[in-house]
Amino acid sequence: MTDAAPRVRRSDATRAEILRAARERFAADGYERATIRAIAADARIDPSMVMRYYGSKEGLFAAAAEFDLRLPALAEVPTDRLGEVLVRHFLDRWEGDETLAALLRTASTNPVAAQRMRDIFAGQLGTAVARLDPDPVTAARRAGLVASQILGLALTRWIVALPPLAEAPAAELVAWVAPTVQRYLTAPAPTVGTATAVGTRR
Repeated sequence: MTDAAPRVRRSDATRAEILRAARERFAADGYERATIRAIAADARIDPSMVMRYYGSKEGLFAAAAEFDLRLPALAEVPTDRLGEVLVRHFLDRWEGDETLAALLRTASTNPVAAQRMRDIFAGQLGTAVARLDPDPVTAARRAGLVASQILGLALTRWIVALPPLAEAPAAELVAWVAPTVQRYLTAPAPTVGTATAVGTRR
């Protein structure tokens, strides 16, 4: 038992060091260019140890891309400020951690990263929005629409670096985007009738 405990601690420390190196390398190089060998060198361990703990680069990326959105408790936010609070939160979150930007950059071309992004937003944002809307179908739609705004904003501001958005003050972006997110979260669900659907197909 005495010998086992130090081995467990060393194993935990090694995993933590691998994940730290992987997050930094994926953020700097992207998924495709990052290599197990480079990550192992950054962590100062043999590449075989990375494979031992995570099996493959995809397995390592999935572990390294664990990301807590740290969403505010939306049920405690005044209803008329939901959009503002959520947009401001995400702008702060993106600014403060390169891991999510790396995940978004990689998700556009890699199915593993895309699945991680879906899991993060469905599991965390979807759960938070579900507390505001008891209808599971409508809540999922609301969460998806909010995600479309947040991810679109992140893509144009941090990945594409489109000048009008990359250079805009955060407060200005909140003022522009928050009303749309507010509508997604609180407006009555639209009713799409048969006539409208038929007319749309035409």
